[in-house]
Amino acid sequence: MARAVAEIQREIRALSSSDKEEILRALLEEMDGPVDPDVDAAWLKEVQRRTAEVEAGQVRCIPADEVFAKIDATILK
Repeated sequence: MARAVAEIQREIRALSSSDKEEILRALLEEMDGPVDPDVDAAWLKEVQRRTAEVEAGQVRCIPADEVFAKIDATILK
């Protein structure tokens, strides 16, 4: 008979932080499904495309402090 989820949770809470992290990582990897082998190549291509746009002056970079200030102003309205 399967153990109750509450019992498993109690056991997990008793573990060290590193053991909890190991379990969490394993569960997240399992839930995410199989790794797509083309993901790294796709991200590299995207980074190269965006870098070329910035270097060509096609886009304007906005400093992070401006972005966060705008977000704060919108949220705190």
